[in-house]
Amino acid sequence: MGVATKVLVTGAGGMLAHDLLPALRAAGHDVTAATRADLDVTEPAACAAAVAGHDAVINAAAWTKVDDAQDQEPAAFAVNAVGAANLARAAADSGARLVQVSTDYVFSGDATTPYAEDAPTEPRSAYGRTKLAGEWAVRALCPRSYVVRTSWLYGAGGPNFLATMVRLAGQHATLSVVDDQRGGPTWTGDLADQLVALVGSDAPFGTYHGTGAGETTWFGLTRALFTELGMDPERVEPTTTDAFPRPAPRPAYSVLGHDAWDGTGVAAQRDWRAALAEAVPQLGLTPSPGPQA
Repeated sequence: MGVATKVLVTGAGGMLAHDLLPALRAAGHDVTAATRADLDVTEPAACAAAVAGHDAVINAAAWTKVDDAQDQEPAAFAVNAVGAANLARAAADSGARLVQVSTDYVFSGDATTPYAEDAPTEPRSAYGRTKLAGEWAVRALCPRSYVVRTSWLYGAGGPNFLATMVRLAGQHATLSVVDDQRGGPTWTGDLADQLVALVGSDAPFGTYHGTGAGETTWFGLTRALFTELGMDPERVEPTTTDAFPRPAPRPAYSVLGHDAWDGTGVAAQRDWRAALAEAVPQLGLTPSPGPQA
């Protein structure tokens, strides 16, 4: 394909877009950044007008409030499924390729080995159901499409787990963090670079997993964060999911496999721990000694 010169990014006000937009521009793309205020993805005509004239679309627009989706599923469906369908139809009509950003929540979370790209899906939450419906729509309506599932995303462009942990560390001498959910932490900087490479590649259309390699728990991630910040990791103590009941069920195991990248010319992401070490200085986090210090 060569480099796509005009790329539309939806959800341009979100955390991923914070790193994606400059990465696309640095690679020589002419980028149109569409925030929620610029484009209502639930409106078919608006999507058709926005997509026209672009070589590629990266759909980062999403309802991401997992717990709120449990009792507002129609609203989440409108964005995550209908919005994806509108963009897919518009991309197909205009000849653009589409990258749909999806999630580990499409899986049940009861596996013990990494989920392959073609593993059976079985979402357990409203959020997961709406994102899976978006995947189906994209595949059905836009043959020139990629579905890229990610997980445990953090970055400087929005609220995230790491920032929350540092904030709480300023309020509590110790933190109890869940140690019975396993996943692959993913830095928005690495995912952005991977999506840029994908848009400019001749990789086969299909489903890919865009997550950091390896696996850990939220407890393990927090301890690694504290280590990077020069804070005492012993302040982080393990607990269970049951100690923090939430409206939406969380996958106990959502580690994703990356075999689909083999032979595409686009690299799978590096180990999550190496990514964290590079990301932390860029996240603007200030080490906290805790309230007792």
